Amino acid sequence: MTQEDILKALSNVQEPDLGKDLVTLNMIKDIVINGNNVSFTIVLTTPACPMKDMMRTASENAVKFLVNKEAVVTVNFTANTSSNRGDNKAVLSGVKNIIAIVSGKGGVGKSTVASNFALALAVGGAKVGLMDADIYGPSQHIMFGVRGERPLMKDDGTGKGLIVPIEKFGIKMMSIGLLIDEKQAVVWRGPMVSSAIKQFVSEVDWGELDYLVIDMPPGTGDIHLTMVQTVPVTGVIVVTTPQLVSLADAKKGVAMFGQAQLKIPIIGLVENMSYFTPAELPDNKYYIFGKDGGKNLANEFDMAFLGQIPIVQSICEGGDIGVPAMVNDDVVTKKAFEDFTANAVRSIAMRNAQIEPTKVQPILSFPEGRETERM
Repeated sequence: MTQEDILKALSNVQEPDLGKDLVTLNMIKDIVINGNNVSFTIVLTTPACPMKDMMRTASENAVKFLVNKEAVVTVNFTANTSSNRGDNKAVLSGVKNIIAIVSGKGGVGKSTVASNFALALAVGGAKVGLMDADIYGPSQHIMFGVRGERPLMKDDGTGKGLIVPIEKFGIKMMSIGLLIDEKQAVVWRGPMVSSAIKQFVSEVDWGELDYLVIDMPPGTGDIHLTMVQTVPVTGVIVVTTPQLVSLADAKKGVAMFGQAQLKIPIIGLVENMSYFTPAELPDNKYYIFGKDGGKNLANEFDMAFLGQIPIVQSICEGGDIGVPAMVNDDVVTKKAFEDFTANAVRSIAMRNAQIEPTKVQPILSFPEGRETERM
């Protein structure tokens, strides 16, 4: 066996999402041959890749069938998280992907989805940060069980102070809830809120991250515009429930990011509160808010449908006591979030491979009569 033989065989193995073979994509390295023993490393587009087992089996079969049926094949994995940033990395220079979690209305479980999505990415081996950009109604400090804690400050070497995000469950997390008294309401006008968001971007020590997940406030307002004008958002994930009211508002969120002035890619849509599953009847599904509303909306807008999250008592209880679903013992909810995250990761990788880079948006100009950034 030679390295050329191995590469020729592996050129028949496709990366399932990108549609090209592993050799063409430069995903094979460190080929070592010793008699009938051969080992090599596949470089994944993300540590949280859900297709690694499929690629392992296909690679082993390719070597045995096309090179040497007696070969003992060892497939190793490493990851170089794909990124498609088109800016000069003046902000968040160490962050490869910036994913905004959005919803058209409140109460659909967006923050729950954001926290468990971030945790599922981290469980897969990715370096993850979570920014709570819901200034008026922060909740991530509650969901992560860090109420009352205060972040530290550090010197960046130039005399400028940086906020050190709280680390919990392997996630770097920052929320306005860590900086203010929980009993106080945030009574700020738009410019003050925008200033706070910019500080969360430029004055927090996020370091090197594969993914920065941003829990956005509901609706389509100042914070959304400020975010896309401050950082190059890789894409957005839309959260909805099956209810007609929620779906109607979700359409507005999709329309906002799809309009010509923004052009932010939609990674996909996830349906929360899809069905109720009692703990004592884990195989039963009761569609109390309707069925497949999110899936139908995704089809209507030609978006990827990323999955369905059930209503389970442990999700609510875990968020209240600071133990999110991804770190508790509920197998049903963990599986739902893992499946959703796997689909999202694949969609992000395809977005990075197929769509032009997202850039920081200029000050937006809307037709007369529409709200502008200066209002």
